[in-house]
Amino acid sequence: MKKRKTASAIGYKHGDPAPKLLASGRGKEAERIIAIAKEAGVEVVEDAALAVLLDETASPGDFIPSWCWEAAAKILAFVSKEFSL
Repeated sequence: MKKRKTASAIGYKHGDPAPKLLASGRGKEAERIIAIAKEAGVEVVEDAALAVLLDETASPGDFIPSWCWEAAAKILAFVSKEFSL
C-alpha cells in the first residue's frame, strides 16, 4: 500500500517565539502545498517525519511544538543558507 504524501510549510518571523506552521496537508493538498512553494521559489526540504508530526499536532497559524524546534531549526538554517548564497 502506497503512503499518502504529507507536506507542512513552516516559517519564522524575527521576534516570534517560535516558527509557525503556515500550511499542512495530505494527499492532493500536500501536492498543492509543494507546487505552490516551488512556483514561489521557496526551497522544498523533505523531512517526512516532521511533516507528519506537524500535520497531526498543530494547525496552520500555530507555533510549532517545542519538541519540533530542533528539526525545524535545521531546516530553516539550511534554507537560509541556500538563499544567502
